[in-house]
Amino acid sequence: MNKTEKGQLVVELTDKLKGAKAFYYTDFTGLNVKRMTELRRRLSRAGVEYVVIKNTLALRAVNESGLAGERLRGPTGVVIGNDPVAAAKVLNDFAKEFEQKPEVKGGMLDGKSLTVDQVKQLASLPSREQLLSELAGGLQAPLAAFAGALSGMLYTFVGALDALKTQRDTSAA
Repeated sequence: MNKTEKGQLVVELTDKLKGAKAFYYTDFTGLNVKRMTELRRRLSRAGVEYVVIKNTLALRAVNESGLAGERLRGPTGVVIGNDPVAAAKVLNDFAKEFEQKPEVKGGMLDGKSLTVDQVKQLASLPSREQLLSELAGGLQAPLAAFAGALSGMLYTFVGALDALKTQRDTSAA
């Protein structure tokens, strides 16, 4: 690659990083082409992009995007996406399936540095859809209980009125 191609690559990566909510650094040592293709396919299905780039260029792109990059060593792949949990889950699940490859080195979430343990914690979170459904269920349960209580009170009131009517009918006769 000549200098202009490298510069263009850094500009493209900088734009991607500015638009991303999160990105993770991985060491892809030990992954063959077949597994790397499978990893890219899974990440793509989750709406995440996987970019392999030289460490100096990656660090330059991170710094130019306004973030404080960390020192990178060894072969590095950058996972870039807007859903930090989905990306972390795919990486974590893939690593469990294929002998802890790729190894996560760290990452950034909303401009803050993440450790390997924090990335694993993100991977253990439920998905956004699941959290929203749990929230909706949590909001719906008290309302359903309230409606049930009102319904019970209404049946009690109707029962009391019916008993009063029966009592008056028997006393009038």
